[in-house]
Amino acid sequence: MTEPRQRWQSRPCPAVQTWVPILRWLPRYSLAWLQLDLVAGLTVGLTVVPQALAYAEVAGLPVQVSSWISFPAQSLKGLHRLLPSPLASTRSRLCLPAQNILGLQGIPRQFFLQVYETLRRIGETRAGDAILGLTCLAALAGLRAMKSHLPRAASADPLAARISYLIVWTSATARNALVVLFAGLVAYSFQVMGSQPLTLTGSIPQGLPAFQLPRFSMDTPNGTIPFRSMVEDMGIGLAVVPLMGLLETIAIAKAFASQNDYRIDPNQELLAMGFANILGSFVSSYPITGSFGRTAVNAQSGVCTPAGGLVTGALVLLSLAYLTSLFYYIPKAALAAVIISAVVPMFDAGIFRTLWRVKRLDLVPLCVTFLVCFWEVQYGIVAGVLVSGILLLYSIARPPIKVSEGAVLLVQPGSSLHFPAIEWLRDTVCSHALAGASPPRSIILDCRHISSIDYTVVAGLAELLQELRKHGLSLAFCCLQDPVLQVLLSADLEGFQHFPSWEETERCGAVEPRGSEADPFASTSESSQLPARLIQ
Repeated sequence: MTEPRQRWQSRPCPAVQTWVPILRWLPRYSLAWLQLDLVAGLTVGLTVVPQALAYAEVAGLPVQVSSWISFPAQSLKGLHRLLPSPLASTRSRLCLPAQNILGLQGIPRQFFLQVYETLRRIGETRAGDAILGLTCLAALAGLRAMKSHLPRAASADPLAARISYLIVWTSATARNALVVLFAGLVAYSFQVMGSQPLTLTGSIPQGLPAFQLPRFSMDTPNGTIPFRSMVEDMGIGLAVVPLMGLLETIAIAKAFASQNDYRIDPNQELLAMGFANILGSFVSSYPITGSFGRTAVNAQSGVCTPAGGLVTGALVLLSLAYLTSLFYYIPKAALAAVIISAVVPMFDAGIFRTLWRVKRLDLVPLCVTFLVCFWEVQYGIVAGVLVSGILLLYSIARPPIKVSEGAVLLVQPGSSLHFPAIEWLRDTVCSHALAGASPPRSIILDCRHISSIDYTVVAGLAELLQELRKHGLSLAFCCLQDPVLQVLLSADLEGFQHFPSWEETERCGAVEPRGSEADPFASTSESSQLPARLIQ
């Protein structure tokens, strides 16, 4: 985004500076960057605090928990302007804010039960919460639209125009903080007047959290829950939460690296995320990952170095130390509006149309994941991974095979052969070589596209050689790549013969001469003498 930022990111550095990035950029830090880092840090900080409170509400945790991680996260994750976003419990539901915005209490956390109970109890909606929540939603949407259509002020514009641009841009960027502040003032006004139609956040412990070892058991009115029971309760979420955090963090880092013309080190990103989560466990935080929205705010604010994250973390610390008493008056409906406003733009409906146009088969895992996530998020992720694995396995088990029939049967697999594909290859060869009225004189297996095989494939080829030999047919290999040739030679297959090139095959009389074509199966139209068919 700015030339100085590109300069400190692109310079080579020793191994220690790679592992500790502050040693790389701090010695070259310029005062010219300080202003941009301060503006970006303050802007993101005004977004972090209200969103952190809202995310804790979604996860069903005390609202102060999400803020406790912000400072260490900002300090450790400021490698490529990645800002922390609490990765809520896998049992949390993004539709929960819809109940908060209506003021309904006691709604189940399971999605379908939430929808049912919300519709059944819609008559219990608190008018104050609903009006305030919808007003906050409208204000957030308006400020977002205002920012997206705001023309950038030029340096040649009058001072008044530049000041107006700065005011509007700051208001739109810090819209979450402004909306929460407005809602808090409304709630405080009602409290002073002696009536409160809004559901408030309530008391929040003031001060910084105690730095202590994470608890491996939990005391409840019914007894102590041991660590084993806590692990069993999380179940598959123990694998899904880190997986989602990993994928989201790397995806965000790559997206902004591409926009700003620099490269990332995925290992460093994951190292920072791991340290941030480990450190967060000592202050009773819950898992975090990268936040696309806050990273975008950071980038649009003109941040130059990770120092912007330190400014944001310091602002969070000040809020925890001195402002928690004011959080009491923040309406839950306003926090729900912040979450809904942040989540809705993340739904990319255009991906369905894009995949339909590019590759429709990829819609299958997408739709499966999307639908199953309405039941449980972790089950949706697992289902999507399983479906993707099945599709991948199918493509490995059914590689494209081009067949040209004639006096010599020419067979050319289009990719490497692994154990699921050997039966497909054997069936293809046998169906063409043995089923016809006039069997071919010999069979040539063109292996130029095969870069690797496994033992199961070798055993299958040995059986194929034996079966064809029983019917008086020979099978020869041509254009074998060195790794594949070495494997087949080591296997000492009975009757194995190979030719290093297609020309050598012709000279030995295994096939009829076809000119100087390097790849007789480059396209089906080239096979003028022998009809070619693509088997898939």
